[in-house]
Amino acid sequence: MFCDPGIDDSLAIMYAILDPEIELVGIVASYGNVTKDQATANAAYLLELAGRSDIPVIPGASMPVTEEETVFYPEIHGQEGIGPIQPPENFQYRIYPFDMIRHIIEKYKDEVIIVDTGRSTTLATAFILFPEYIEMVNSFYVMGGAFFVPGNATALAEANFYGDPTSSNFVLKYAHNLTITPLNVTQQAVLTEEMVRAISNNDKNMYANLLEPIFQYYFDFYKKSVPGIQGAPIHDLLTVMVVKNPSIVEYIYYDATVIEATEAKGMSYIDYRPTAEKGKTRIAVKLHYEAFIEELRKVMLQD
Repeated sequence: MFCDPGIDDSLAIMYAILDPEIELVGIVASYGNVTKDQATANAAYLLELAGRSDIPVIPGASMPVTEEETVFYPEIHGQEGIGPIQPPENFQYRIYPFDMIRHIIEKYKDEVIIVDTGRSTTLATAFILFPEYIEMVNSFYVMGGAFFVPGNATALAEANFYGDPTSSNFVLKYAHNLTITPLNVTQQAVLTEEMVRAISNNDKNMYANLLEPIFQYYFDFYKKSVPGIQGAPIHDLLTVMVVKNPSIVEYIYYDATVIEATEAKGMSYIDYRPTAEKGKTRIAVKLHYEAFIEELRKVMLQD
């Protein structure tokens, strides 16, 4: 899992740890919602709470390939990235070198799935450094983009693709067996207060006491930015969920491109004209909400 925790990335990590059918074999933490160092600490802290410090945490990129100023989002995710929650000041954890990515792929070749819920910089770097190992990866899942719907970083662009459109284009071009979960579906994956209360009262979930304060911070932002919304969309958790539950969303198959400059920076698009050729990239466009909630309950409530 390549990520930048971040509240929804953190929820995705929790979900991956709790789901007995998912084997999380490594986390690569990079800049995005917070700095690379904070993202790395947050990932390690979530693993520590679950007693899973055996899972390697690998620091990734600290900035995009372009030389523009990196923007963080404390108003959405909090100063430390997990809302009001933060690792202890004296928290000690082990980190692994970037080359660990190569070792993990080699160990699980043809089975390993890479899920990227952050900026694409680090994954693009792995493509460049380890091309023969990237060929061993089974498939790729990327949270990013917005097709026929508004963006969230700008009117046109989703935040991950906006943060480093050059790297996003690189990944979209070279990743095989690629699935994109854009805002089309992730903004529909709304976690409600009722569900959070149920999870928080579940003593089988080692993250139960974190959920309510994290969610409330996230929800407070969305109530201001999307008036009338009934909960908070958990973009990155849905991306992890789709890996083993592909039928909870519907897809179209087109090759996508991200605009790298001008006022449309970060905008993702496909050639949707009737005469255009379809592509190999699987793009999620519609969420089956009840199926999403059912799977969420099964894992987070340990039903």
